[in-house]
Amino acid sequence: MKSKVIELLKTLRDYAVSKGIRLAIDYHQEDSYLMRFANSAISLNTNERLTRLELVAYDGRKRAEFQMIADPNDLESIKNAIDTVGEMVKHAAPLNYDPTFPVYHQDVCDERAYCSNLAKLSNAERLAYFNTAAGDLESDDIKLSGNFADGTTINAQVSTETDHVQYFASTDAQILVVLSSLSLKWEVNAEQSAQRKRDLDPQAMHEQLALLVKYYKEAEAVQLPVGKYKVVFGPAAVGEVMNMAVGYAMNGAMVKMGYSFLSPEDIGKLIFSPKLSLIDDPNRTEVFCQMADANGFMRQPFSFVEDGVFKGFAWGQDAADEYGEQPTGHSVPHYSLVMSVGDKPVANLKELIEMPRDEDILYIPYIHYMNMVNPSAGIFTGSSRFGALYLKADGTVQVPYNVRLTQKFTDMFGERVEWMSAKETVYNVSSSYGQRNPEALVIPKYICVKDIEISHSNPSY
Repeated sequence: MKSKVIELLKTLRDYAVSKGIRLAIDYHQEDSYLMRFANSAISLNTNERLTRLELVAYDGRKRAEFQMIADPNDLESIKNAIDTVGEMVKHAAPLNYDPTFPVYHQDVCDERAYCSNLAKLSNAERLAYFNTAAGDLESDDIKLSGNFADGTTINAQVSTETDHVQYFASTDAQILVVLSSLSLKWEVNAEQSAQRKRDLDPQAMHEQLALLVKYYKEAEAVQLPVGKYKVVFGPAAVGEVMNMAVGYAMNGAMVKMGYSFLSPEDIGKLIFSPKLSLIDDPNRTEVFCQMADANGFMRQPFSFVEDGVFKGFAWGQDAADEYGEQPTGHSVPHYSLVMSVGDKPVANLKELIEMPRDEDILYIPYIHYMNMVNPSAGIFTGSSRFGALYLKADGTVQVPYNVRLTQKFTDMFGERVEWMSAKETVYNVSSSYGQRNPEALVIPKYICVKDIEISHSNPSY
C-alpha cells in the first residue's frame, strides 16, 4: 500500500509541475470498521474504505483549496481537480499575510503506530471481545449495547517544491461496552483504547463492569445534596476535560481569537497543580503519534505544563503565519498528549473502592454532555453518568443519581488536586464523525480533587 500511495502522489505532483501549478497535496485513506450492539444483539456491522484528497494551490498571497473523495485508480478525475484548483487560485482573494508553502526536505515514513494484526481484525474477534466483556452480566432486565470501532489510517503529503513524500500509517480501536437496566434506567459502561491487537483486554472490561453492576443492583441509590465534594475523576472524565482544556486554552490561534483563559503573560507562571505536567509527545505510539507535521516540521516533545508551570502555546504553521508567531510543529491531525502520573497506588476501581478513607468521596468516571460555558474564563459544564459511586467514610458504597458540575479547568487541574494515581492509562477521545482521525491521551487512571461544586442533583436516574 505504501508504495502505491507514494507512486500516486509523485504522479500527481509531476502533473501539477507540468501545468505550472504551485500545489500541495494531502492524502488521507481510511479502512474503517464498526460493530454496534443494541438490546443485547448486533444492530449494525459495517465497514468502508475511503480515500480523500485535499489539493491546495498557492499564488503569492492567494490560496485555493479543493477537497474530494477520490478513486486512486481514476487519475483523470484527480487531474481534472488539479486543473480546477489551478484556475480557482487565480480568482482567489489575497490573504492579509504570507502563507508558508510546504517544502519537504526529506522523505518521511512513520509506521510506528501501525499494527498489522489489529488491521486484520475479524468480525468473529470483535464479537468474541464483546461476549467476553459482557460475560454472564446480561439478563432479562440488563441489556448490552456499545460499539467496537477500529481501522487503519494513512496520511501522506507532497508538494511541487520537491519530490519528497511524507507517509504516516496507524491502526486504532475504540471500544465502548454499556450495560443498562430496563426497569431502573441506570447505565454503567467500560471503555478501552487500543493501538495494537495485544492492547485488547476484554477481561479487564468484564471485571470493571461486573463490579459496577454489583453495586448498581445491590447498593442504595441516593440523591446527593448540592454542595462541595471531594471527587475522584476516572479516565473518561480526566481525558475529555484535559483534551478540551488543551484545545481551547493552549492553542495559540484560540488565544488570538479570545477563546482561551490563558494569555502570553501566563507563560512561566504556576497556573496548574505542581503535581501536573503535560507534554505533546511524538514518540508515544499508543496516542497515534507522528514524527513530522504536515509542513515537514520534525516534531520534538513539546511541554505545555511542567510541574504546574504553563510553558507555552501550540502553533500550527498557518496560524503562526497569520499572527506572526513561530510554528511549533503542530500542523497535525491531533496532539499526542501525555500527562504525568502521581504516587497514589490505585490501579483499578476495586482498589479505589477498598482504599481506606476518612471522608466521603464522590467517584465520577465519566462526564456526559460536556460543553463550554465560557471559554475565555475556562469554564466547562457536564453531568455524571455511566457508573458514578458515592464512597462513604464508613466503608459503605451508595449509587448517586446523576449530578451536574460547572467548573473552571483550574478547579480540576489546579491547586485543589489532592492526589493522582501512579497507574497511567490510555483514554481514546476519537470522534466518530468526519474522516478517521484516531486520538487518545496518556493520563493518570484517577485524579482526586477537593471542593468540586455540585450545582444540580437529579432525584432519579
